[in-house]
Amino acid sequence: MSHTDYPFQATSSGLRELTEVEKRKLADDKQVVSEFKQNKLEKEAQRNWDLFYKRNSVNFFKDRHWTTREFEELAGITEGSTSGTPVLLEVGCGVGNALYPLIAESKHLYVHACDFSPRAVQFVKDNAAYDPQRINAFQCDLTKDDLVAHIPECNVDVVTMLFVLSAVHPDKMIEALQNVYKVVRPGGCVLFRDYGLYDHAMLRFAKGHKLMDNFYVRQDGTRAYYFTKEFLNQLFVSAGFKESTNDYVLRQTVNKKEGISVPRVFVQAKFTKSDHPPHR
Repeated sequence: MSHTDYPFQATSSGLRELTEVEKRKLADDKQVVSEFKQNKLEKEAQRNWDLFYKRNSVNFFKDRHWTTREFEELAGITEGSTSGTPVLLEVGCGVGNALYPLIAESKHLYVHACDFSPRAVQFVKDNAAYDPQRINAFQCDLTKDDLVAHIPECNVDVVTMLFVLSAVHPDKMIEALQNVYKVVRPGGCVLFRDYGLYDHAMLRFAKGHKLMDNFYVRQDGTRAYYFTKEFLNQLFVSAGFKESTNDYVLRQTVNKKEGISVPRVFVQAKFTKSDHPPHR
């Protein structure tokens, strides 16, 4: 990507360097949340996301018009450079902030869209642009609900996973990706973007929010994992995918109101399913 187009963004193969203050803060934050509370958070994960959407409705996230800029594969399917009707699966669709900009750009794209939160899925269906001939929106817990119940096996050309896997408990991430693997066609791909290790949001957590290394709980009970690209590769490869690209995206986000610039770290990657996947 061009540094002139994105003066506050760059890709990197390595982690960003911490300041001495940040190093001390992380070193001091050793105590993790009790096992009882962790089990409670896991049981109430869906409820907490549903309450999130009840509080924020469709107003929390901005529409993601950047997806085709960041992922050339999405630009390809929205511009009609693929033959036939391209099929997209958006995992963790929320209220449709990425889905509807893509639908607006392409008159021939078909989209499967799922989310953990029934309320979020209902918001997708309540959108004036919702067309059941072009969009199949459904509620799904990726860690236990079989995607094949909603999508034919080996049917999807491109999967997007934007800030969704981080909300899943690390112990269940491989199961979620194996579920996705089943519906991707041979030669298809997963486009991934999520929180990276040492992101500003991770460093802001006060003591009492740590669940395990790199995994934290927010005030509202929703959780977030902060990935290294090595761990991400390990997850996807274990689920049957092959790495195509996998880098950190380092950004400086300016808060004009407070007059500060904060370091954001994301992991952006593409993983593909082999044209001749092994029998699993």
